[in-house]
Amino acid sequence: MSGIGPRLQAVLARIAAAENRYGRKPGSVKLIAASKTQPAENLRPLIAAKQRRFGESFVQEALNKIHTLAAQDIEWHFIGAIQANKTKAIAENFCWVHSVDRLKIACRLNEHRPAHLPQLNVCVQVNISREPTKSGVRPEELIELAAAVTALPRLRLRGLMALPSPSDEYQEQREAFAEVREMMEQLNRHGHNLDVLSMGMSTDLEAAVAENTTFVRIGTALFGPRHCPV
Repeated sequence: MSGIGPRLQAVLARIAAAENRYGRKPGSVKLIAASKTQPAENLRPLIAAKQRRFGESFVQEALNKIHTLAAQDIEWHFIGAIQANKTKAIAENFCWVHSVDRLKIACRLNEHRPAHLPQLNVCVQVNISREPTKSGVRPEELIELAAAVTALPRLRLRGLMALPSPSDEYQEQREAFAEVREMMEQLNRHGHNLDVLSMGMSTDLEAAVAENTTFVRIGTALFGPRHCPV
């Protein structure tokens, strides 16, 4: 895929510059290449450039890529909305799930996680903007859901994920991410041991880095504008 190498280097440079600007430890922010709608062949240049983490949102498309790229050392992250009838495939094939937003989904992931695999790393998705069309638990229900997820033996609750309303204003971006960071800090005060914030995309990664994100999920800046699957 023409230009993927320079685009990857540009994204990594943005992350490194933001880490430096906001006093973050170099390498503390990890890149997830959000590869939904991209064919497996488009991932190979990134893999060759040592990119290991890939995020997928559509289960059947992801399974095809996981099979095609099975020989590669890839850490697969599920970052999309989760349908109940897809939890078995997700639990069996992914290392991380960023978009747990209700207890039913968490219980099904726990039930289907194979015993021979490590615990499934999960993040609870918070609907920080309270948008009715967007997935995510409401902030006032977060503490209860986090406690319930923590009790599931085949899951390991690692942190929070958020997808705030789009904004071109840096301060607005940062304020939304700060709310998520504060929610994680509150959960840790309640006895959790969370260490992951999954927030920040191509247009707002700097604001996310400023508010202590762990993973940034980058698609457009790596692959160009998306084409919806047929």
